[in-house]
Amino acid sequence: MGLQRNPGLLLTGLCVGLLFSWMNLAQPTDLSALAHHPHLCQTTRDAEGRHYPGFFCPRLSDTPEEAYCCHLQAAGGSCCTLDEFEALYQVNLSTLQPPPILRGPGPLLALGIYSLLLMALMTADFVHFCRGPGRRERQNSRGRRLSFRASAARPLQVPASSAEELRKEGNELFKCGDYEGALTAYTQALSLGATPQDQAILHRNRAACHLKLEDYSKAESEASKAIEKDGGDVKALYRRSQALEKLGRLDQAVLDLKRCVSLEPKNKVFQESLRNIGGQIQEKVRYMSSTDAKVEQMFQILLDPKEKGTEKKQKASQNLVVLAREDAGAEKIFRSNGVQLLQRLLDTGETDLMLAALRTLVGICSEHQSRTVATLSVLGTRRVVSILGVENQAVSLAACHLLQVMFDALKEGVKKGFRGKEGAIIVDPARELKVLISNLLELLTEIGVSGQGRDNALTLLIKMVPRKSPKDPNNSLTLWVIDQGLKKILEVGGSVPEAAGELTVTANSRMSASILLSKLFDDLKCDAERENFHRLCENYIRSWFEGQGLAGKLRAIQTVSCLLQGPCDAGNRALELSGVMESVIALCASEQEEEQLVAVEALIHAAGKAKRASFITANGVALLKDLYKGSERDSIRIRALVGLCKLGSAGGTDFSMKQFAEGSTLKLAKQCRKWLCNDQIDAGTRRWAVEGLAYLTFDADVKEEFVEDEAALKALFQLSRSEERSVLFAVGSALVNCTNSYDYEEPDPKMVELAKYAKQHVPEQHPKDKPSFVRARVKKLLAAGVVSAMTCMVKTESPVLTNSCRELLSRVFLALVEEVEDRGTVVAQGGGKALLPLALEGTDVGQTKAAQALAKLTITSNPEMTFPGERIYEVVRPLVSLLHLSCSGLQNFEALMALTNLAGISERLRQKILKEKAVPMIEGYMFEEHEMIRRAATECMCNLAMSKEVQDLFEAQGNDRLKLLVLYSGEDDELLRRAAAGGLAMLTSMRPSLCSRIPQVTTHWLEILQALLLSPNPELQHRGTVVVLNMMESSKEIASTLMESEVLEILSVLAKGEESPVTRAAAACLEKAVEYRLIQPNQDGE
Repeated sequence: MGLQRNPGLLLTGLCVGLLFSWMNLAQPTDLSALAHHPHLCQTTRDAEGRHYPGFFCPRLSDTPEEAYCCHLQAAGGSCCTLDEFEALYQVNLSTLQPPPILRGPGPLLALGIYSLLLMALMTADFVHFCRGPGRRERQNSRGRRLSFRASAARPLQVPASSAEELRKEGNELFKCGDYEGALTAYTQALSLGATPQDQAILHRNRAACHLKLEDYSKAESEASKAIEKDGGDVKALYRRSQALEKLGRLDQAVLDLKRCVSLEPKNKVFQESLRNIGGQIQEKVRYMSSTDAKVEQMFQILLDPKEKGTEKKQKASQNLVVLAREDAGAEKIFRSNGVQLLQRLLDTGETDLMLAALRTLVGICSEHQSRTVATLSVLGTRRVVSILGVENQAVSLAACHLLQVMFDALKEGVKKGFRGKEGAIIVDPARELKVLISNLLELLTEIGVSGQGRDNALTLLIKMVPRKSPKDPNNSLTLWVIDQGLKKILEVGGSVPEAAGELTVTANSRMSASILLSKLFDDLKCDAERENFHRLCENYIRSWFEGQGLAGKLRAIQTVSCLLQGPCDAGNRALELSGVMESVIALCASEQEEEQLVAVEALIHAAGKAKRASFITANGVALLKDLYKGSERDSIRIRALVGLCKLGSAGGTDFSMKQFAEGSTLKLAKQCRKWLCNDQIDAGTRRWAVEGLAYLTFDADVKEEFVEDEAALKALFQLSRSEERSVLFAVGSALVNCTNSYDYEEPDPKMVELAKYAKQHVPEQHPKDKPSFVRARVKKLLAAGVVSAMTCMVKTESPVLTNSCRELLSRVFLALVEEVEDRGTVVAQGGGKALLPLALEGTDVGQTKAAQALAKLTITSNPEMTFPGERIYEVVRPLVSLLHLSCSGLQNFEALMALTNLAGISERLRQKILKEKAVPMIEGYMFEEHEMIRRAATECMCNLAMSKEVQDLFEAQGNDRLKLLVLYSGEDDELLRRAAAGGLAMLTSMRPSLCSRIPQVTTHWLEILQALLLSPNPELQHRGTVVVLNMMESSKEIASTLMESEVLEILSVLAKGEESPVTRAAAACLEKAVEYRLIQPNQDGE
């Protein structure tokens, strides 16, 4: 940059030079002439070069008599009396001529004028200096704001050249409510190497963003970084105190607030916050001190042998559990040697006391890593795990819950703020997790463990071991479990019921083992890991199949069945082992029922795999028919029947692919329904009939007969509610087939013709699978009570309710609510409540289907009745998930309509929608080409406009949101105009400042308002008159513009109409114009 000449600076320098020149001329230059100027002390320098300015005597500090300068008495001069002056200089002033007056009015006036001129020039120079950079900065800022589009959540597009510009960009985004965008800007600014002071400001601003996003841990971290850079940063201290308060760490929040108050003692915000937190701390201390005696008293009652079985003891145990649910109470129990006392309760062996102790331990360990480690250290991991294996089912379930809470605490760490002895214990969570899992694996194969306990251990492993998300790269825990415990899991899955020396299992144990094996296999990331899994499974099967006799072969075949129900790839490879399939075929002809059961089940599971179905069709159909017809045992016959059902349904829904002769599948289905309705058969055997129907219902003829059989449907629903949980997937599959809720796409007619020409197979749809038949079947299922049965299935807390099973139920629910008239029945039977967990957990497809069903219910029914209480707030997240671009247009439309209904209910629901970050997506759909989606998005935004945050977005500078609503109010689509005009009326009523911006957004604003006022639709007229009234009330200038146009005539006509909201609003507009004296009423007062 070159130097630029500044005329203001040159003039200032010139004037200053003239002043000093004048001052030098006014001063005497000779000491001998001092007597001629006795009142003036000259400017001098001493021997060392120090400068002393001149002055006139007397000074303010001198007496009136000291009016003469005695220059030689001091280095800088001093004032003295007349006698002293004459004595010093040996002169008689009375004999000399009077000295010239240097302080007369003329010089003083000249000096004053010159001073004013000098100040004016310096002021002009300063203003010129300040306005140059400021103008450039404002121009840059205005350019950035204009580039900010309608969606506040849009990522930054204009690159900033410095940290300061990025910081200002972040400030603008923060004001507009785009906290994510502001966070990105501040992060980029930090990466540009800002100064330590700027870094403190940026970290402080990032903390503010995290507070708005309710990420309080990160807010605390960012504020701490700002404080490290600048220890006196009051804003950073205050924001850290806010984050700490939200995290519950009140003791630390108080320290920060005290420091804020010490830095700014007069700040009322700091003082009020300090008082509030002080009150919270006092309340917590008071609560804890009041519970000291209660805790001690409760333990005394529980451990007193004289109180055995009394009501007092039962009440004490309940109070202890309730107290432990609060973190302060749990901390108090923990500090009062509570774990040791709870151990004594566990050692009593009494069911009530053990349940109370386990439930209290749940409260102590919940989301608290250090207390969990301390509890495991006192009780012993082995001791806690062993409680799972007790015969009492309630105690086993309570122990299962405790272990789940312990696992979550170890894996996730501390979330609650009341940390207690957190810093006193240093542990390795990974080591503690492995110890816990190792004990669970040991429990699987222990003799004497109850079947329920074994199932609970498998359930815990299913929840604890596999990764929650494929995005997590660390599957080391899965690999460790496969290496250490795969054989133990296979031992449970391969156990033969009622055989000597076998483990005690339930009807669900083998299914749970299959699910665990499937999840472990799915959690593997590469071929090498899968190959290791296959190798371990094959080695285990060979170890039993070879050299172990008939009992070993049975266990090996049972293990293969377990793998076929879980990781089917491993099961198929196991079937290919030498001699396995041959042994299965041979054992099917055994005379021993147990051997036949194992072999037939293996054959059935193998038939379900397409790879093996052709082999079994060629070699095993005759055998299965012989078993079905010749066996005297129903347990064998029904399993053989299921095998035939699977083979008969190999063509799926393709009507042209029939494996058996005409009518054979109907006969098989009839026999399945007969066994299903037979109450004399145990549930474990009857579930095989449901398995058969799940395959046979691919045939539309079977579906029609099945839904007509009320007894079969009733038996199916009763079985789904029973303890036989392994039937859930089969029930879901049968219902999906009956409702045709599987994915089906109509083939392209041109491709069909091409396939026929090429002599390729073309799938054909059964005539009874047309929509009319499907609707009739849905109504029959609803009348039979399918919704109540599915609601019970959703509530099942069992690993058998897999994500795939959840997806099946979601598909059925979506089919049930397809027709508007059926949705009331679904809601009345609890379908809305059951859909919520399905929409929040499961496969992506299942969650989307359930969310769409929720949207349909929310559109056509009162959401407050469909989802009573707090459940209505849980609906928002699934609905927002349907707004993603990956969803179909129909799903987008239904989600927008449902959100529109919710947004019109309460401010709390609107805040929930805003919190889920739905506004940017809704704004995006306002630009959608499809008119119905565009209209639904505009209606939703109209209802959201009642929230202050949305109003702030419209009021923010540099966006086109208001312009879009004004333009949409003039569109041809009447429904779109109604939605946009409604939003415009709402916004201009809530924010009068927007009224003055309407004429600025488009030159056609008057035409649009006139079109609204002249619309034949009363709703559009009302919205238009309200907008005009709001604009007139906001500004006389706007009102004048409106009255000078045709709006005056239109309002005059509208005001004379029949009494209605339109006439009242039009009359109010005219009254406002009269008030402004823009118009005058007629003589008759109109």
